[in-house]
Amino acid sequence: MRVVYHLPNDDLREAQREAVAAEAAGFDGVVALENAHGPFPPLAVAALATERVQIGTAVAIAFPRSPTITAHAAWDLNKASNGRFYLGLGSQVKGHNERRYGIPWTPPAPRMRDYIGAVRAVWRAWETGEKLDYHSDNYELTLTTPNFAPKPLGLPRIPIAMSAVGPAMLRVGGEVADGVRLHPFSTQRYLQEVSLARIGEGLERSHQAGGRARENIEVVSGAFIATGADEEAVARMKEYIRFRISFYCSTRAYWHVLRLHNMEDLGLKLHPLPGAGRWDEMASLIPDDVVDLFAIVGTHDEIGAKIAERYQGLADTLSLFIPTDTDPGPLAEVVQDIQRIPTPFKGYGTGW
Repeated sequence: MRVVYHLPNDDLREAQREAVAAEAAGFDGVVALENAHGPFPPLAVAALATERVQIGTAVAIAFPRSPTITAHAAWDLNKASNGRFYLGLGSQVKGHNERRYGIPWTPPAPRMRDYIGAVRAVWRAWETGEKLDYHSDNYELTLTTPNFAPKPLGLPRIPIAMSAVGPAMLRVGGEVADGVRLHPFSTQRYLQEVSLARIGEGLERSHQAGGRARENIEVVSGAFIATGADEEAVARMKEYIRFRISFYCSTRAYWHVLRLHNMEDLGLKLHPLPGAGRWDEMASLIPDDVVDLFAIVGTHDEIGAKIAERYQGLADTLSLFIPTDTDPGPLAEVVQDIQRIPTPFKGYGTGW
């Protein structure tokens, strides 16, 4: 199993320092989120300061950016990292697209399928010189000129992963993406009964059309991991995760998971609190058994075995959601323990 580390995106100097430390600690990759800051600048400084780790967005919000704008950003980072970049894309929810980004909302699953196809069409035009002639329900791209087309890289195709929570997005991920990034707000049962089942349906469509096998699609689990050198450190991490769980429980877009566990009442209790500014009350509504359902909890000595128990055979890569001021160095042995867990994933497709 591969392990990736989350970089801070609010301080580029710190992002570069942590990328170097994560590489030294043995992490397989480093990723950057898009929230209060963009995901691309931290990866630029990480690319220039590292030699081995994969770098990627986890995730970049797709729809507010045109596919061509995203294609350019990814191309430049892939060049800077000598082929170590992958593009993680997410749709965000309806309210953020309409009220934060000011763009119309359309059904996200077919739009994401078209978006990924558009980005790849632009890349193929740049790399192979073929005419750009992409047509879909959501995007029409037919123009690229020498002044606006970067030179071919001579590298394998940039992998595209997409985040997915609901069944339709999971199917699209299995059908067209090189990887599916699962949200940390998930459980072992949801992973088995919903996420992998729907990814499998999409993968079957792809396979029937001459596409990939399971070994060519990477399932990334964004698990909540409460770990530390001792019980006190674990307890601090557990409280950090308790609040994050409360936030996702309050958001309707993530209630697929609550429904599976007959926990919609918890979502209904939490939903009004953010709008009322009652953020400080939210974590207190999440009992320990709910934390244990969503998170893996244990000291550094224990956590590898617990991760294997929950995710072996299900996930290929573990994205560690830990506070961004955590020093990656002490996690080296934890990383090695996780990397010993066997997975189905063998590698991405390489053809443009």
